[in-house]
Amino acid sequence: MSQTVLQVNKIDVFYASSQVLFNMSLEVREGETLALLGRNGAGKSTTMKTIAGVLTPKRGQIEFKGKPISGQPAHLIARAGLSFVPEDRQIFPDLSVEDNLTIAIKPGADGSSVWSLERVYDMLPLLAPLKNRLGGQLSGGEQQMLTVGRALMGNPDVLLLDEPSEGLAPIMVQKIGDLINALRKVGTTIVLAEQNLHFCLGLADRAVVIDKGVDVFCGTISELNANDEVKQRYLSV
Repeated sequence: MSQTVLQVNKIDVFYASSQVLFNMSLEVREGETLALLGRNGAGKSTTMKTIAGVLTPKRGQIEFKGKPISGQPAHLIARAGLSFVPEDRQIFPDLSVEDNLTIAIKPGADGSSVWSLERVYDMLPLLAPLKNRLGGQLSGGEQQMLTVGRALMGNPDVLLLDEPSEGLAPIMVQKIGDLINALRKVGTTIVLAEQNLHFCLGLADRAVVIDKGVDVFCGTISELNANDEVKQRYLSV
């Protein structure tokens, strides 16, 4: 069995006085793709933001590569090897595609630079002919590709993808799926937050289902797909 690289252990997370996550737990193994599934508002994005250091858990612990990271600033967590692709993309609209990529260049936590500009263009061929176009002039799907490329430029050990297919045309959803599959094949460890189980079926190894801030299922993606009760109750499938 692969080594656990990310462990979320019974975290409680609040927005002001409102609790959003309750005793939430998950683990991610090296080289796997873990799907974090649930309806809109279930707490998927809150979980991702907490792992990335945008939010701080009130209780519980998060460990990355065996070291606690709960409460650390987001930039230190990123430097340790976690790259976060937020659902709202947050590209720099007044910078070119290439500037959006090069601004994110940093070596990995171990000093390696596996991901170069050339390799990102190879992995995301849609971006290469657009390298001089301003980020704000890209379509939603192109911006999503750019945010993934920007995250890769930081040479991460784990890639957090928050709702990467949301709001995209079907052909771009297919391209995002192809990209995630390609990243899996080169050994990238991925946490994929999604509402769409069907999108994850051919991409994820295991799944955690979250409902109202609580993890209600953890198992392989095939076990989830065979569990009609969980799908109907928590995923509207």
